[in-house]
Amino acid sequence: MMKYIYPFEEGNKDMRQLLGGKGANLAQMTNLGLPVPSGFTISTEACNAFYENHNQLSDDLLDQIHRAVAALSAKVGKTFNSSTAPLLVSVRSGAAISMPGMMDTILNIGLNDQTVIALANLTANERFAYDSYRRLLAMFGNVVYGISEATFDGVIEKRKADQGYQSDLDLTVNDLQEIVSEFKTIYQKELNHEFPQDPTDQLMAAINSVFESWNNHRAQVYRRENDIPSDLGTAVNVQMMVFGNAGEDSGTGVAFTRDPATGKKQLFGEYLLNAQGEDVVAGIRTPQPIETLRSSMPHLYDQFATIAEKLELHYRDMQDLEFTIENGKLYMLQARNGKRTPTAAVKIAVDLVSEKLISKQEAIMRIKPESVQAILYPEFDEQALAENKIVASGLPASPGAATGQIYFTAESAKKAHDDQHRKVILVRQDTSPEDIEGMVVSEAIVTSRGGMTSHAAVVARGMGTPATVGVNGLQVNYQTKTATISGNQLHEGDWLSVDGTHGNLYLGQIKTTDLTVNDDLATLLDWAKDEARLGVYANADTPKDFAQALNFGADGIGLARTEHMFFKPERLLEMRRLIIAEDAEGRKTPLKRLLEMQRGDFYELYKLSKGRSVTIRLLDPPLHEFLPHDEKEIKAVAAQLGIDPDYLAQRVDALKELNPMLGHRGDRLAVTFPDIYQMQIQAIMGAALQLLDEGIIIEPHIMIPLTDSKAEMSWVRDLVVNQIEDLFDAHNAKLEYTVGTMMEMPRACLTADKVAEVSDFFSFGTNDLTQLTFGYSRDDVGSFMPAYIKEGILPADPFQTVDVEGVGALMKMAVDKGRFTKPQLPIGVCGEIGGDPKSIHFFEAIGVTYVSCSPFRVPVARLAAAQAHLSAKRPIEQAAGVKAH
Repeated sequence: MMKYIYPFEEGNKDMRQLLGGKGANLAQMTNLGLPVPSGFTISTEACNAFYENHNQLSDDLLDQIHRAVAALSAKVGKTFNSSTAPLLVSVRSGAAISMPGMMDTILNIGLNDQTVIALANLTANERFAYDSYRRLLAMFGNVVYGISEATFDGVIEKRKADQGYQSDLDLTVNDLQEIVSEFKTIYQKELNHEFPQDPTDQLMAAINSVFESWNNHRAQVYRRENDIPSDLGTAVNVQMMVFGNAGEDSGTGVAFTRDPATGKKQLFGEYLLNAQGEDVVAGIRTPQPIETLRSSMPHLYDQFATIAEKLELHYRDMQDLEFTIENGKLYMLQARNGKRTPTAAVKIAVDLVSEKLISKQEAIMRIKPESVQAILYPEFDEQALAENKIVASGLPASPGAATGQIYFTAESAKKAHDDQHRKVILVRQDTSPEDIEGMVVSEAIVTSRGGMTSHAAVVARGMGTPATVGVNGLQVNYQTKTATISGNQLHEGDWLSVDGTHGNLYLGQIKTTDLTVNDDLATLLDWAKDEARLGVYANADTPKDFAQALNFGADGIGLARTEHMFFKPERLLEMRRLIIAEDAEGRKTPLKRLLEMQRGDFYELYKLSKGRSVTIRLLDPPLHEFLPHDEKEIKAVAAQLGIDPDYLAQRVDALKELNPMLGHRGDRLAVTFPDIYQMQIQAIMGAALQLLDEGIIIEPHIMIPLTDSKAEMSWVRDLVVNQIEDLFDAHNAKLEYTVGTMMEMPRACLTADKVAEVSDFFSFGTNDLTQLTFGYSRDDVGSFMPAYIKEGILPADPFQTVDVEGVGALMKMAVDKGRFTKPQLPIGVCGEIGGDPKSIHFFEAIGVTYVSCSPFRVPVARLAAAQAHLSAKRPIEQAAGVKAH
């Protein structure tokens, strides 16, 4: 018989996969002697068995649950359905990887018409007992039977309105008893049966529902967005209830051992008196800062602060703690590594190294590479900000600045984002886990309720999305699709600017600043550079892009796409003049003009490089991309060129190809129009020789695109080398240089050993290699790719993450064959996949030398490269008996 249940005393923090994060940490806190209410954990293995058993609890599991409840009853001296000492429990989910709010929880299991009276007598607090009962009825009805929360909330809101109450705390015993009665009537109306009075039936239904919540829609969305495997399952924690709603000397709260928004080392959190935990997390009431507990209950604050410090030292990370105070006694309900903004994550990791709690290597491994881009968040331009008035303020829940069009439901926000490609801002009274799809697509999140530990705040920080919560003066009317902010009425689609760093809101659109690397991130990236084997270069075509890449720590340029330099208006005109020319003589004048322009481009890039490597790819795209296509544009271009529109139309038609991406492009242009490549070589080497005259030595790296054979590469290489040697002779000077090939044709990969004989380096162009391997048009995959991923035909978009089995196999073959010919052959990846963390782990494994990506992905790639190398080293270190952090 498989063991499915573990009392808290039997577990520990290293059993996360089996007990889930919550269960493992409850066990660890129990074993540390902290005040944890007794309970037990039903394992993730039981969850997987539940699904294998067609969403049913097996007889074996049911038997183990009965025995665990009996053991808990004996330990705490309380029993289900007792008229004197009733046992009440909470039932909470807890996966191995934290998914806050995505799965279900039910509190107060065990209350019924009999035990509510017993609880009232036992505590001498009738209001507390019926308040707890109405909470159970609402949560149970929603989670187990799917009755809308709004149905129950409507009863309470009507009662408050009828009585003129401002808060739930104003409800009297009589009010709560009538609400309980109305809630039970809802069961009859909605389900045609009563609320189950048997506590054991309640418990089994609750456990069943928590297991089922592992696969609810919001949990699936969260797992997809955070790359959490779907086969882990959730554990279920059954724990004796302690009550924060037992009176004014009771309360509940959530706290972090460091500020989750900034990473600052200070106790940070909130609590509510006379409340249960869901009141804080859901943002229904605005809580008090944890610091105020110091003045109202100083001994409890000191006890909690001591426990918080002990747990942070024990786990060597910032902790997210949930606690309840019942009649002046503190209980710990949860400790887990806290969700934090990407900015806070980096600061905490760097600070923990300074505090000698973790190593630099562990700090590197703790940061998700994808989150680094969120650290480079923009702020509002100071001058633009000065011209705008703060319309309202709230709590700065998640930093950054964003402007977008407001929407009031997750559904409308997602639709505007997906269908209309709008930048959206989700504005709500408060958010719930059901809003996750709208939150994911939002530029920022704004709520009128809730505090720094509310659902909106926690999820926004985890996603790196700016958020302002608990906004004073904000009212949302979902029926009319309007919001009122400090007297200003806004409609769906109106523009709003959100400063999540300071908690301010502004009407309209405000310009944001460029992205910068803060000191903590710079430190982490320096550590990453020391640990990485892969170099990280940038795809950059302009001095502005290159300067940004250098600011982000790029090693140089891995891909300068020269065709991008031809699209400026004056250059495009000369390029068109060049293309429509009928012979070499007609191309001379535009080539001469383009030569001067290109030489200036390369001079600026080389000068900015200060000796760093710069790889320039010669002209790659088909010529049709530079030409006008419709009658109106043809007439306008003909007028610019001073030629007959009919003649231009004929030339455009003559240059048309049925499939230009598989046609006359790349090095094929060199064979048919050698003077174009010769012009580019003159510009590249001319710029380098000009800098040589200025005392700056440059080693140009020239890349030939689209080669598919040794013969083709050899022909183009000779063209390039002969032009370079002619220039050296003319200038009576020499420079070191390399000529390599862009590996983007499957045939080139298959014959890489031969291609390497005439190549100084390889650089994989993963976009074309993927396109040609799959037979997909990268411009048209959007019409079917989402369906392929949804149906599991492909695990991911192969243009975003390398297809290891197919494209990856070709890449590995090319690496192995190329290095067989030239063991020290430099090999790069310059497609945008070069900035994808998952792909980088594969490139590390096959021995790629460097990756190159857009400037804004350089920090991401740098961190991913370090993690890939550290991960590759770890099994070797462990085999040698070296401790791996």
